[in-house]
Amino acid sequence: MKIVLASSEALPFSKTGGLADVAAGLTKALAAAGHQVTLITPHYPHVFPAHAPRLPTRARLQVPLGNRTISAHLLRSEFPDSNVDVVLVDQQAFFNRPALYTEGGSDYPDNCERFVFFSRAVIEAVHRLGLEPDVFHANDWQTGLIPALVAHEYRQLPGCETTASVFTIHNMAFQGRFPASAMELTGLDQRLFNMHEMEFYGELNLLKTGIVFSDFATTVSPTYAREITRPEYGYGLERTCQAKLDRLVGILNGVDLADWHPATDPHLPVRFSADTVAEGKAACKQALQHELGLDDRPDALLFGMVSRMTDQKGFDLIAARAEDILRANVQFAFLGTGERQYEDFVAELAEKHPGRVAATLGFNEGLAHRIEAGADAYLMPSRFEPCGLNQQYSLLYGTVPIVHAVGGLADTVVDLRPDTATDGTANGFVFHHYDANTFLETVWRAVGCFLHDQETWAGLVQSGMRGDLSWNRSAAAYAELYQKAITGLYVDRGLTPPGSAVPAGAAAMPGAAATPSQSPPGDSPRAVRGNK
Repeated sequence: MKIVLASSEALPFSKTGGLADVAAGLTKALAAAGHQVTLITPHYPHVFPAHAPRLPTRARLQVPLGNRTISAHLLRSEFPDSNVDVVLVDQQAFFNRPALYTEGGSDYPDNCERFVFFSRAVIEAVHRLGLEPDVFHANDWQTGLIPALVAHEYRQLPGCETTASVFTIHNMAFQGRFPASAMELTGLDQRLFNMHEMEFYGELNLLKTGIVFSDFATTVSPTYAREITRPEYGYGLERTCQAKLDRLVGILNGVDLADWHPATDPHLPVRFSADTVAEGKAACKQALQHELGLDDRPDALLFGMVSRMTDQKGFDLIAARAEDILRANVQFAFLGTGERQYEDFVAELAEKHPGRVAATLGFNEGLAHRIEAGADAYLMPSRFEPCGLNQQYSLLYGTVPIVHAVGGLADTVVDLRPDTATDGTANGFVFHHYDANTFLETVWRAVGCFLHDQETWAGLVQSGMRGDLSWNRSAAAYAELYQKAITGLYVDRGLTPPGSAVPAGAAAMPGAAATPSQSPPGDSPRAVRGNK
């Protein structure tokens, strides 16, 4: 299968969040499975790693943007351990900036132009390079226009009628909402600016556009796919998601085991596997305590947390109950940045409890790995979490996660209960009601298990470490979904899919784009967050 995946960021070339990890991990796994994969992403000179290649090509693009035409160049790069074809869209005025989306805490004012341009540049690059993909895979609002371009322009070209599109929602809170006048930039028919398709309460909504016009929309976990059809998680687009229900699929993100595996991790003082976890984690814990200035206490339960320090990540619960938790024989290791109130809180907590609390404000990749390896338990009490990576890292590193049952946390962490202890599926501690007392009760369960039942604790560690969290599992699910989307387009057009026994004229699968009859009567005007 020929796959073009478009992403506004991708490791190691650029990163602000989990999207970058997904773009790299998924494309590499798809290529390893034998698919022909091209990753297209902007070239951000300010953050581009020095060690990554930037090979010039002769390909020049002339990209329509409203009533203008913008020139761009294409560069090629590569992953060091994969045959993914990486294409960089080089447009200095749009992408040669200190950061990807924001500066000084505010969105770049021309973000709509930048990413409408990028979406169109992806289509133009496909033509210029002669890629002929079977499927376009777009991600988040920055590439939300691509499914609409595929549905209304690309498929009108000879030989492109059955090219599918898949759109992945990584976080519903970031929607790409812009004034109605921005519709002109897209170059699409103005009639598409209606409540059933691209319009959202008088504004252009690029996340909604991607959902409506894709053949299938996906989210990054099965639970999150269900959650976003409800008002508390849909951020105003729950009706759009409800209308897409038969073509809305949750596929759990994987972990790039080349970067995150305790047996090969270069950041660790001692490497270990499930067979040597007891000795390996003990050595990593002692080294981490020394590094962070914590007391050398092998008997203390060491909680780790590598996170943005925000309400969304559950820091309000931690701030409310940290002093209670510290009444037990425990330690904390915090790493991250975020809201000033929580940065101040962890700094003051460390000052008040020297040797028991360590707070590192900032980000250090090596230290993040060492916290995952050296901590006994990992705190992730998020209000919402579309997928979550750190709980998966924790499972791989034998660090027992304590989580709120939302999104990908609910899909990856199995609570310790009598039945799950008996069948060996338990791998952590889970609470279902987001409040400080329920959180504290769950933490006490973990503390009690660690301090008084090491046999059960060891079982949790083994269960987590032996699970399959690789991208191979996720890539297989995406490949199956791509094929469903392609087959549906063939059947819709009365054609027999290649290599299929499905006859022409058979009952069609769900179609490519929502129509007014399929779409909701309108979305709720709930306030959404900024255009990340």
